[in-house]
Amino acid sequence: MKILVINGPNLNFLGIREKKIYGTQDYQYLLDLIDKKAKETGDEIQTFQSNHEGAIIDRIQEAYFDGTTGIVINPGAYTHYSYAIRDALASVDIPKVEVHISDITSREEFRKISVTAPVCNKQIYGQGLDGYLQAIDFLREI
Repeated sequence: MKILVINGPNLNFLGIREKKIYGTQDYQYLLDLIDKKAKETGDEIQTFQSNHEGAIIDRIQEAYFDGTTGIVINPGAYTHYSYAIRDALASVDIPKVEVHISDITSREEFRKISVTAPVCNKQIYGQGLDGYLQAIDFLREI
């Protein structure tokens, strides 16, 4: 499989921001975790992170043309209001999993709303960084 993992705003600040919510492991740790998974499964797993909505949309659209067979996306705060990212996800016929490190259902009211989850095949939340591995496993199974 060729899997694309997309991380939205502030995910590059893992280990720096709100450690009680997102943990102490940094973004490089997450990248290493994903790389290890790729080596274990033999899949090609690419990662992409941007704090810019348009760049995320561009990368989703590129996935349509580059042979990507599955997308894992943590849209960060864009989860709650980016209809543009939602529409980009809806426009590509590629299996998709939305991931959130924290349990968004037990946080602020606005975090309980995802405009992107309805166009994904699955949503995983509250599993920490392991949620990314669960998402990859899900994509490999379907």
